[in-house]
Amino acid sequence: MNISGNTILITGGGSGIGRALAEALHAEGNSIIIAGRRRAALEAVVAATPGIAIAPLDIADGATIPDFAARLIAAYPALNVVINNAGVMIAEDLTAEPVDLAVAEATIATNLLGPIRLTAALLPHLKAQPAATVAMVSSGLAFVPLAATPTYSATKAAIHSYSESLRHQLRGTSVDVIEIAPPAVATDLMPGHADNPNSMPLDAYIAETIADLKARPAGPENLVERVKLLRDAEREGRYADTFAMLNGKD
Repeated sequence: MNISGNTILITGGGSGIGRALAEALHAEGNSIIIAGRRRAALEAVVAATPGIAIAPLDIADGATIPDFAARLIAAYPALNVVINNAGVMIAEDLTAEPVDLAVAEATIATNLLGPIRLTAALLPHLKAQPAATVAMVSSGLAFVPLAATPTYSATKAAIHSYSESLRHQLRGTSVDVIEIAPPAVATDLMPGHADNPNSMPLDAYIAETIADLKARPAGPENLVERVKLLRDAEREGRYADTFAMLNGKD
């Protein structure tokens, strides 16, 4: 993905990492469209950064995605990058009787089925572009789960796996597949993240992410230094210790 000159769709673009990426990539000379469920949040981004466009979308509603994709392509025929960023992160108690499956089902619909459906709908168009990119936002928790958010961690592990398969199947096409794996970042993704001293400041995360995109425009992974503690835990033989550090020992 060249750092400038693209037409980029960013899901979950109304807040957090999605909004910050939209603003940073807009400043780098890209045309940006942000999608999300909350129109007011999207409009607030546009008010702060004129020139960004909005495309309301409930990524969890699979029935609407084909029509959304068709309208998006018609409105922005130069579209060549999609950043699948939308996500929800909710704590779950798997020891409850009964377990509330509503959280798990909503998390899977947003974090996993949403990106899969949207990518499938846009892929024929992207493959027809001279150069295109599908960016999947996973998480450091794809590699070492946070036990308090089991379904979130599982969906991010699935996104990692899906990204690897998609990249392999698209080899030889014009489409790059980049996995963006953030660490804990100071956003409102989950209560407490924004104020947690262990969360990476959002501006620092975005600056390092953009620098890595410039240095490695084809990926395959976009990793800030802080997330490598989780990303490399298994390959470096310290998975059990890292899991215990993250979740506490018995």
